[in-house]
Parts: sequence; C-alpha cells; structure tokens
Amino acid sequence: MGHAGPLAQMFGESVRVVLGLAVLLYGGEKTVEAAVAIARQVGLPTLLVGGTLVAVGSSVPEIATAVYAGLYGAGDFVVGHIIGSATSQITLGIGVVALLSPLRLERHEVGVYGAGMIIAMGLMALAVRSGRISRLEGSGLVLAYLGFLAVRLHGDESAAAVERVRDADHPLPRAVAWILVGFALVAVGGHLLVVNSRALAVALGVPSYVLGLVTGLGTTLPEIVIAALAVHRNQGDIAVGTLFGSNITDPLFSIGVGAVLGGFTIEHAAAATASGGYMIAVSTLVVALFYLTGGVSRRAALGCIALYVPTYLL
Repeated sequence: MGHAGPLAQMFGESVRVVLGLAVLLYGGEKTVEAAVAIARQVGLPTLLVGGTLVAVGSSVPEIATAVYAGLYGAGDFVVGHIIGSATSQITLGIGVVALLSPLRLERHEVGVYGAGMIIAMGLMALAVRSGRISRLEGSGLVLAYLGFLAVRLHGDESAAAVERVRDADHPLPRAVAWILVGFALVAVGGHLLVVNSRALAVALGVPSYVLGLVTGLGTTLPEIVIAALAVHRNQGDIAVGTLFGSNITDPLFSIGVGAVLGGFTIEHAAAATASGGYMIAVSTLVVALFYLTGGVSRRAALGCIALYVPTYLL
C-alpha cells in the first residue's frame, strides 16, 4: 500500500504527458491544415510552402515546447526533444515517406535546404556544447533563421508557384480562426507536456534529456503525416521541404525563442553533444544521398529508417 501513492502519481503524470502530446499534435495539425489552405488560395511556390510555411506550422509543437521549457528552466528536456525530433525526421521521416513513393529533388534545392539544415544543426550543437544557451545566443539563432527565410523568400522559386485554388471547405476567415485555435491548443499541450515530463523523469529516475528524445519522436508525427499526404497527392516538393524545413526551424527558431525567454542550462551537455553529433552525421548522409542520386529510392529508404535506431544508444 505504501507504493500506491507514488505509483498513482506516476500514472497520473504519464497520462498527462500523453494528453499533452495528443493536444500538441492535434493543435499542430489544425494549424498546418489552415496554413496550407491559406497558402493555396494566395498562391505560393510548392517547395517554399513546404520549407517555410508548412515547416514552421508543423514545428509549432516544438516551438511551444521550447517556449515552456524556457519559462520553466527545462533545458535538458527541450534539447533532447529537438534533437530527437530532428533526427527522427531526417531518418525515419524521410525513410517512411520514401517507402510510399520515391522522393526526388533538384540538386540546387538540395544544396540550399540541405546546407541550411546542416548549418542550423551545427549552430545549435555549438550553443549546446557549453552547457548553457544564453538569451544572446538564443537571439542569434532566431536571427539566423530569419536570415534563411529572407534568402528563401527572395529566391528564384517563382517558377514552381502553386496555382491559386479556392477552397470551399477552408475559406480564409475560417482558416485564420483555425490557426488561432491551433495555437491555443498547442499552448495547452506544451504546458502539459513539459511540466509533467519533468515530474515523470524525476519519479522514474531518468534524465529529462532522455525523455525529451522520446517525446521528440512523438511531435515529429505531424511532419511525417504531412509529408506522406503530400507524396500521396504528388506534391513531393512539399514533402521534402517540410522535413528539411522543419529541421532548420527547430534547431534555430524553436531553441532560439525558448532561450530568449529564459536561457537554457543543459546538465547533460556531453550526452546532448554526442546525440547532436549523430544528428548532424546522419543528416549529412541523407543530404549527400539526395545530392548524388537526385532523391531517395525505396531501397535507400530502408537504410534511412535503420539510421534512426542508434539514436537511443548514444
């Protein structure tokens, strides 16, 4: 009977973690759905939509998690969360989507988005290595992301513009309303996830960094689902742009915004550095695969999925 109290508390925290994750995913899905509807009606380039608008929208769970982590001082959790999310996207995400349909991307775009992703991850890794991400460093990461967006918005992707389509199911006013609702849901989900994940990590006696790696996979689901749907609809550019773009958004903007609010202290900096190094290594391999072969075949997709497994062994 003496263990009933702690066990009940752990069960309650676990339920709230799962609930927070579910609310995050649902809120992120609705936000992205509305954002894509607006983009289609306005008319934007397909790769630009995937690499910026959809990537930012599908990263709303990570952004919200980083914001709450900054407010509550959960540096280890959010760093593990972002690394887990980014690693799963570039390996598991690319692999699963490519199994559905081989992915193709022009070499020029691979250079832009691939290089942007690796640089973004490298900047985050440098900031994490010291064990402390200050407000100033956070501001630098955010500015680096805004610089990437500026380059993309003034790029030469106009030839791939999306045809303006009127969406009777998502008129502009309704789409804007759903974006606001989505953000509200994400805010609630982020609060539940961060607060209860920290409590659960303490109760289980495991580093919150490890728990962050696991939940990072959970919040990667929106990107994988969006990319899979895009491939199913013959919109491969949006699929690749979403997965690559999210891996630029999260290491720079998500971590940066959270650090601006309160700074991050990372107690397990060595473990984070090792996992971050692996994240950069596998990302480089996948980018090289795209660059050298023009895409990812179904056979190569199995290799990408296999690259995800060592994430938890470091």
